[in-house]
Amino acid sequence: MHHHGIHHVTAIAGPARRNLAFYTEVLGLRLVKRTVNFDDPNTYHFYYGDEAGHPGTILTFFPWEQAAPGRLGAGETFETAFRVPEGAIAYWTQRLLEKGVLHDAPTRRFGDSILEFRDPDGMRLALVGVAGAEQEPAWAMGTIPPDYAIRGFHAVTLLLEQGEPTGGILSDVLGFVEVGREGTTTRYRTGDAKLGAMIDLRVASGFPRGHLGAGTVHHVAFRAADDAEQAAMVRKLAENHGLRTTAQKNRDYFRSVYFREPNGVLFEIATDGPGFAVDETPEGLGQALKLPAFLQPRRAAIEARLPPLA
Repeated sequence: MHHHGIHHVTAIAGPARRNLAFYTEVLGLRLVKRTVNFDDPNTYHFYYGDEAGHPGTILTFFPWEQAAPGRLGAGETFETAFRVPEGAIAYWTQRLLEKGVLHDAPTRRFGDSILEFRDPDGMRLALVGVAGAEQEPAWAMGTIPPDYAIRGFHAVTLLLEQGEPTGGILSDVLGFVEVGREGTTTRYRTGDAKLGAMIDLRVASGFPRGHLGAGTVHHVAFRAADDAEQAAMVRKLAENHGLRTTAQKNRDYFRSVYFREPNGVLFEIATDGPGFAVDETPEGLGQALKLPAFLQPRRAAIEARLPPLA
């Protein structure tokens, strides 16, 4: 059965080595792919996720060594939240304290316990304690005991000037339905997935627009089963909402189209396949620098410009 929901989230970071250490050592995610930005191969593109990098678990970064800090504003992703077992919040609170990670006191949102924190670039993250998540697969080889480990995405919160136009795209095109409201936040959920199943729209009328930089999200990607479903979504965007996407781009591990939703957030629709094991064994994911075919002739020059990770 096909699942809708979040495919991946892509953000901008500062130094690559610091980003890699935080997400693999502190948060215990697996580096499932080490490649470069296909459009700007002077920087890495890191993909973090579960053991196989399943859709709904993938957080990716473009780390630029000298990236200036971004500024959060309307028309951007406000927060990216991961799901953990319900009883894991106390463990994570202690771990973040021990690691010197800036975090808030645990609170509740839509009935769930939530622990909000920042990564080294100031990107807003959260851990949400979810009943039953302990039954979901966890990567056993990470730095976090499986009983407490991150399972994948819980929700992404968008900060918007107006919620209804974006909600229309979510419900008509991307497979979500409205399921609740809390203050100025409206929650949308897709019923056929656990990972990456929710989008929260937080309305902040009059909030200044931000700008991209280290610590901000570049785009949010949504799942399409295959090229045919992606093409159907593209047609619906055009026919029902007057929105045009880019041409399809081959990202080796999925195929993508991009568009700006009505509030200006950059959305992507990405196919589920072929996945991250097309050029590495499942056991060896993330160990070697992988390049697309069109960049292979430039490998030596690219490797010479990339910062060392060891």
